[in-house]
Amino acid sequence: MSNPVRIVPLGGLGEVGKNMMAVEYGDDIVVIDAGVMFPKQDMHGVDLVLPDTTYLVERADRVRAILITHGHEDHTGALPYVLRDLHVPVYAPPLAHDLVQVKLREHSGLGRYELHEVNPGDSLTFGAITAEYFRVCHSIPDSCGIALTTPAGLIVHSGDFKIDHTPVDGRRTDLQRLAELGRQGVLLLLSDSTYAEVPGYTESEQVVGVALDRALAEAPGRVLVATFASLIARVQQVVDAAVKSGRKVAPAGRSMVNNVNMAVAKGYIKAPPGTIVSLEELAKLPPERQTIVLTGAQGEPLAVLARIANRSSRDISIQDDDTVIISASTIPGNETLVARVIDDLTRQGARVVTRRNSPGVHVQGHASQEELKLMLGLIKPKYFVPIHGEYRML
Repeated sequence: MSNPVRIVPLGGLGEVGKNMMAVEYGDDIVVIDAGVMFPKQDMHGVDLVLPDTTYLVERADRVRAILITHGHEDHTGALPYVLRDLHVPVYAPPLAHDLVQVKLREHSGLGRYELHEVNPGDSLTFGAITAEYFRVCHSIPDSCGIALTTPAGLIVHSGDFKIDHTPVDGRRTDLQRLAELGRQGVLLLLSDSTYAEVPGYTESEQVVGVALDRALAEAPGRVLVATFASLIARVQQVVDAAVKSGRKVAPAGRSMVNNVNMAVAKGYIKAPPGTIVSLEELAKLPPERQTIVLTGAQGEPLAVLARIANRSSRDISIQDDDTVIISASTIPGNETLVARVIDDLTRQGARVVTRRNSPGVHVQGHASQEELKLMLGLIKPKYFVPIHGEYRML
């Protein structure tokens, strides 16, 4: 009789953020993701919330690897802290690999680390556990799910996904591979549940491109677009819209600047020469030719948008005819922070565009009910655990 396989959620189950899960069979432990969570309103003085890795640290000699599904902060942001205690290799798809590399370089004193790039279709063996990456569509390129083969059975981790038939990068969720896994027989499906409350299908990312094109073309002055620094596909859409409306783009915020520079150098962001410039160069242009892409879409007190809102930014202040676009959905728990930022920006004379008054400026990167049903229908698992959601979403 084979040993049981143990699933140990270290974060991201019954909450949104700090996604991290250990899969254990015998003497082998493989970890999926290592993310952060934004602090709740009542967590005064807290900048980031990290997963509790005590379980792994106590079994450090059995932890074989950390497998990253994609490059968002709630899946990678804890790595600089986790790797201080766990000296294990990290595997990540191409864009996530490069974003993680930028992040680890920002944390001086971390020491040596082992980071490897993987692609959909690649298989990795860690003792009794074999991990296969498969492509899924999400709001960031190179997103993947992971199929884990163990002596106890096949486990499928969906990663963050939706079924977008017209994705910005043209790479769709690999439904054929999902069906093949289902035919093999799946013991357990761990599936994204963030949008489980929403009926129907999630809109395509193409909707955002159309909305940004219109918003930048119609804006009378400068446009500031707030989104996640790791949302490289969204930055590309901002750049595309800026080119169409005769604007140039400058990134603002350390993580945004670093990620955009990396994405341009690696070819993830494509733009005509001279389109992406520094804030100093951008300031020389008339307002109607300026676009700034910046951090702070969740109202984070230390991010650029919040500092603009409370007038503490040394580089950017609200001007007449400014349009501020928040191209993100508010993570549960951040509603008050975001509302305060919007109110302060409006008080200074900015026109603030959000999903509430212009739905197309952001669409979710997660599957709605019909897509979740399709995932279940293809995988046909013996057991099912919804993950990546608060309790009501599970």
